[in-house]
Amino acid sequence: METNAPEKLEPAASIIDRFGGPEAVQQITGADRTRVYRWTQPKEKGGTDGLIPFKHVPTLIAAGRERGVKLSADDFLPQPEQAGAA
Repeated sequence: METNAPEKLEPAASIIDRFGGPEAVQQITGADRTRVYRWTQPKEKGGTDGLIPFKHVPTLIAAGRERGVKLSADDFLPQPEQAGAA
């Protein structure tokens, strides 16, 4: 069964999920919730291809430390596609 659910791109999707969703990340960064959501979307759909804007990285790393969410700067880098991944 096919779904029309939008694809969520990495690494933004995993980082946002680790904090509890777009609303939590919005409160941490001050970015609009819809902007946070767009970080998980492809550029063709107005997103950032899964990349969180650099200006928010230090804030999210600090918030992660305070909340027990282990993050490093490497977690925000795009990951090479796995060979043979579907």
